[in-house]
Parts: sequence; structure tokens; C-alpha cells
Amino acid sequence: MHPDLIRDTQYTIRTYEVNSRKEATVPALIRLMHEAAMENVLKLKMSVWDLEPIHIAWVLMRKHIRIYRIPMLGETIKIRTHPSGFEKVFTYRDYRVWDADGNKLAEVSTTWLCMDTQTRRMTRIPEHIRSLELPPKEECLPSPERKPLPFGTANHQYPYRVNWFDLDFNSHLNNVHYVQWMLESVDKNLLENANVQEVELQYKAESLLHDEILSEVEVGE
Repeated sequence: MHPDLIRDTQYTIRTYEVNSRKEATVPALIRLMHEAAMENVLKLKMSVWDLEPIHIAWVLMRKHIRIYRIPMLGETIKIRTHPSGFEKVFTYRDYRVWDADGNKLAEVSTTWLCMDTQTRRMTRIPEHIRSLELPPKEECLPSPERKPLPFGTANHQYPYRVNWFDLDFNSHLNNVHYVQWMLESVDKNLLENANVQEVELQYKAESLLHDEILSEVEVGE
């Protein structure tokens, strides 16, 4: 197994990452996971910059988030991330988060695809990446194959516009913004008094600069 395949990184929750309850926000927690993943792919020489000469970039397709406890301001957490599977055009990545005492805070499984940056279409994962030896299957999380429930009638909606500082290094809307914009459309009382426990996300298309986005929420029974 490649010595840098599994990445363990510690972070301390900072003031600009918390809400009024001094808890880390879900978008902030996801950003820290992505930061750990970036450190991981840089070490493995499979980052967007390593793949740039062959016009390939990673694009997030699905994400399944389970949150057991949200860390508080000043808490130190450990994030472990690693690739957990490769197919022709799809790759899988796991994230696990623990507190300083080793208690599990969150688990996230994700599905990514390789995009040709010139055609903006799916392309095969390079063979030198697919040949990496992965952790045993029993140590990996189930891939997020379950599709989100069908959407009914929106109870709340909120419009957004993609601006310059919303873009990532692939020149499309940073995927964390989707989570943030969906949560910001939820009723204020729910945001103030409840915590997110599970999220299923499926990304179907890119959002580009100046696109108009409408976030809609259906409140269940």
C-alpha cells in the first residue's frame, strides 16, 4: 500500500467556523474534510494540478453524510480520509472524523468522476491511479449508491446567484455551497434548534459564474 494512501490530519475549530451556539457549521466541517482530502491527493500526486497536463479534474457526484456529534469552538478533531475504490470513470473516497478522545463525530462516503476539462465530459481514470492498492474492503464505508427521495412540493424556496468568489479551481460552483444554500433555505427555528444528522446529495450538473440558482425545501411529516 502507498505510504501516503491514508491521511490523518488534526484541525482546531475556529471562530469563523461556528454558529451562534458555538458549534461548527455543517459546511465548515465539510470544508475541513475537503482540505484533508486535498492534502491526501497532493501527496499521492493525483491532485487537479497533477492531472492538469492531461486535462483531467475530479468532480464530486454523490455524498452521504452521517453526523453523530457536531464539534464545538476550540475543539481539536482528527479527520482520516483515503480513496476507497476505483472503477473506469468513478472513484470513491471515505472520510471519518473523531474528537480528541477518539469518539466518532462523523462519517462521509463520496463518489467522484473524472472530467475532461476541455470537453466537460466524463473520462477514464488514469491507469496509474486505478492501480493504487486500496485499504481492505471491510475497512471502507459503503459507497453512496442510494438515490435521494423524490421531491414533492416546496414549502420554502430561496434564490441565489453564482458569484466569482463562489467558484472553485475547476471554475464552477464549489460543492460546499450547495449544502450551505440548501440549509439556509430551511426555516430559521429549525436551524436554531435542530442539528443535521444525515445528508444524501446527488450532483447532476455544474453551476457556473452568474448562474441563477433556486434552493427549494420540502418539509416532511
